[in-house]
Amino acid sequence: MHRKSIRKRPLNEREQEANRKRSRVRSRVEHVFAQQANRLVRSIGQVRVGVKMGMMNLVYNMRQLMWLAG
Repeated sequence: MHRKSIRKRPLNEREQEANRKRSRVRSRVEHVFAQQANRLVRSIGQVRVGVKMGMMNLVYNMRQLMWLAG
């Protein structure tokens, strides 16, 4: 969790740096979930849902690869 400053005590440099490190990891994780949040998977059976989610993850990873490479 991030450290939070209070009114009379701002964060020191060490706490700010720790928040920056957490933010880098947190943003990468939350971007993946935000990308998939608007996609509803409707299917009968866990196997089919698993395959559909796996394909959605594969497409997301391929898009990220193309964006990073290009």
